[in-house]
Amino acid sequence: MALCTPLLHHDEADMDHDFWHAKWESGQIGFHNDQPHSKLVAHLGALTLDPGARIFVPLCGKTVDIPWLMAQGFRVAGAELNRSAIEQLFEDMQITPETRDAGSLTQFSAPGLDIFVGDIFELDSDMLGPVDAVYDRAALVALPAEMRADYAPHIDRLTACAPQLLITFEYDASTVSGPPFPVPGDEVARRYPKHTARLLEKTRVDGLKGVSPALELAWHLTKA
Repeated sequence: MALCTPLLHHDEADMDHDFWHAKWESGQIGFHNDQPHSKLVAHLGALTLDPGARIFVPLCGKTVDIPWLMAQGFRVAGAELNRSAIEQLFEDMQITPETRDAGSLTQFSAPGLDIFVGDIFELDSDMLGPVDAVYDRAALVALPAEMRADYAPHIDRLTACAPQLLITFEYDASTVSGPPFPVPGDEVARRYPKHTARLLEKTRVDGLKGVSPALELAWHLTKA
């Protein structure tokens, strides 16, 4: 049985899904980087993972962080709404995945890699399997506040409160609407009450939706 409650009314959920599908179809993927995220490279060691550990990347898209993590000797699991993004990911990695139904989701698998395509709120811990850490660079910040309230405890249930490397933004939300949405430090603590949040890095970012100033923060979350 799925370990989640419905996120939105059906029509509202469809609207949210349509928003992200349209972003991919139109190529409006400014959140996609051609290089591994600098804060991942700088702070992955904070998770103190053993070789071969399994890292969960929620709302992963076709991020190049995934092949980078695999090149460091880790196994990766991910979840993504848009199927074409994952097809592009495997194509870019020159890997032909195996696919199978996983409830209402589709699981794309290759050695050391499992991606679940569909609504992340339909993913449960039995489908996902054990993970040792979470790397969230574009999931929490992609969701409006009412969805973040459901997302954070869902991730804790999925991963048994595994440690996280979490990337967030801070900016004046009155000047522009997300995504990415600003998630200040007090909200990180509020969303993850079962964790202790330690700030690893805070840097200014230019050009984030035209907002200035904007800050990008890296957090290490450990089970309290």
